[in-house]
Amino acid sequence: MEKEWKMSGRAGELAGKVALVTGASRGIGRGIAGKLASLGATVLVNYNGSPQKAGELAEEIAAAGGRAECVGCDVSDYTACAGMVERIIEKYGHVDILVNNAGVTRDNLLMRMSEEDYDRVLDINLKGAFNTMRHLSRYFVKQRGGKIINISSVSGVLGNAGQANYSASKAGLIGLTKSAARELASRGICVNAVAPGFIDTEMTQALPEKAREAGVAAVPMGRMGTVEDIAEMVAFLAGEKSNYITGQVICVDGGMAI
Repeated sequence: MEKEWKMSGRAGELAGKVALVTGASRGIGRGIAGKLASLGATVLVNYNGSPQKAGELAEEIAAAGGRAECVGCDVSDYTACAGMVERIIEKYGHVDILVNNAGVTRDNLLMRMSEEDYDRVLDINLKGAFNTMRHLSRYFVKQRGGKIINISSVSGVLGNAGQANYSASKAGLIGLTKSAARELASRGICVNAVAPGFIDTEMTQALPEKAREAGVAAVPMGRMGTVEDIAEMVAFLAGEKSNYITGQVICVDGGMAI
């Protein structure tokens, strides 16, 4: 992992930028944090329940020549998010990139889904993104620039049986992305969403073999995507080459949403 994030010839692309990545201690968030750090950004590794994994990530980034700091916060808590943002601004003075990646699943059939499981998924996946955007937006507006990248899902585009809560949260995130993009565009702030498809992560590795095979069968390209596939798209949207792109939902899914 450390070798993968070693600073490359592209290291200057995000030099001087400060990036907050929520839910960055593992999976897709971990890959995104490592990629942004490898391009020169100072990465704030947000976590809630995995302080050890977040610390290990920050150490790996530092060992690879990057800069990272762990920032604990339950993003579903509006007041806690406000405090996190205040502490970040007090220390760094600015945030240039916000990646809303924090998310959970509580899968079940609609008729069996509990209110608690529905609410928890919406609170973290959707309200969590609102909370960070709400508290950081005034700083983006003040500095007249910034990149917000929300990690949605192909499930939010197509829907998925057994994931009414998750699909609703990710579809809502698309609406939030488009609305924020319209509000903030005149201030030079770009807001976009990335919708991953069937990605090879710890979560999908834990699926039964038949479920994995069925997932791959639904991908026109015939294979799972990688965390790197998602991280590369986020890095593009976080950089200067995407300055005229806003309000878009980019599916990185091997063609699942065609």
